[in-house]
Amino acid sequence: MLKKIHIDQLVLGMYIKEFCGSWMEHPFWRSSFLLEEKTDLASIRASSIKEVWIDSSKGLDAPKGTKVVEKAESQAQVEASIQQAANAHYHIESVSLSEEINRAAKICTRSKQAMISMFEDTRMGKAVDSASARTLVEEISSSVIRNTSALLSLARLKTADDYTYMHSVAVCALMTALGRQLHLNEEQLHLAGMAGLLHDLGKAKIPLEILNKPGKLTDAEFAIIRGHPSEGHKILLKTEGSFDTTTLDVCLHHHEKVDGSGYPEGLRDRDISLIAKMGAVCDVYDAITSNRPYKEGWNPAESIRKMAEWSQGHFDQNVFHAFVKSLGIYPTGSLVKLASGKLGVVLEQTQASLLKPKVKAFYSVTSHARIPTAVIDLSAPHCNDSILSREDPAQWKFPDLVELWSGLAQTPL
Repeated sequence: MLKKIHIDQLVLGMYIKEFCGSWMEHPFWRSSFLLEEKTDLASIRASSIKEVWIDSSKGLDAPKGTKVVEKAESQAQVEASIQQAANAHYHIESVSLSEEINRAAKICTRSKQAMISMFEDTRMGKAVDSASARTLVEEISSSVIRNTSALLSLARLKTADDYTYMHSVAVCALMTALGRQLHLNEEQLHLAGMAGLLHDLGKAKIPLEILNKPGKLTDAEFAIIRGHPSEGHKILLKTEGSFDTTTLDVCLHHHEKVDGSGYPEGLRDRDISLIAKMGAVCDVYDAITSNRPYKEGWNPAESIRKMAEWSQGHFDQNVFHAFVKSLGIYPTGSLVKLASGKLGVVLEQTQASLLKPKVKAFYSVTSHARIPTAVIDLSAPHCNDSILSREDPAQWKFPDLVELWSGLAQTPL
């Protein structure tokens, strides 16, 4: 049986099924293992992870009297949290996904090359080119404003080798989308985008063998990784007058948590700025939906659900709910099962409800066979279909999911 417990209740012999948080918060390359080493227990307690799921069928159970949350209770809490955004009206897109997708693909390619150059310059001690950064932010933001899903979804498709560079592009785009949902003005939107683009610049100072290590990090290596916000802040400070205090703030504080368990300064809710709180949410979402050398990313809808599961104490709740509204409960590219027995991939959100996006159906669960693709607008008055569940693409292994929602035969990055 799966049970969620606080890390203070962890003892050797328990089987850890999953950490309640991003894998960027702990040094383990795997999330499921039998806890047998005292050093591993110490590493978990030294991390910013506060809760874990244990599987009592594979290891020791929590002692009687221990405060635990069982899976059904947790799922009910998560669904209640997500439902707060369910009936929010989605903003009207200027252009459709199909119109913006090719333009967004070209922006992703240009942005990736620009970020590679920026990180290489930083490694060599050169100053950050603020003019180039502004141009990137304007291009990325313009695409998001035309259509929220196109560039956001393409940026998520980065390879493990591209992660460091495209993560910056993705977080810039996510910050723009979230800022619009929070009704930031034009100047604030630009600042949020710039902060997202440069928030991880400190990783340029981390040795690549640590940054891209495919296995478990040592405590010393994990400490180096956790030093990247401070390193990035130092880099930006050297470019005197080129960047607003907002960019400096987000660079330093995007790993802070509202309960004070984050880093590098352990700030609590009232001491963390709005845009730094935005950066925390956007950074985590892109991290957990991206493929890394040691872990395959979660699908978009599952990532939203997991973030809702451990959002209390981690994220500002108003910011997190606005983030869900900006992407949708079932973001573009999510694989879902319909009540009609079909599998489909989510294309776009609709005005009626975040529970009723447009879906491209392509597979029959009943007959276990592909069917002619059909776009179903779940919000249409005559539509009697609905989303029954989120599905894990890894369980189905469809080779053309990206092509189904994007129309692109391969990732353009």
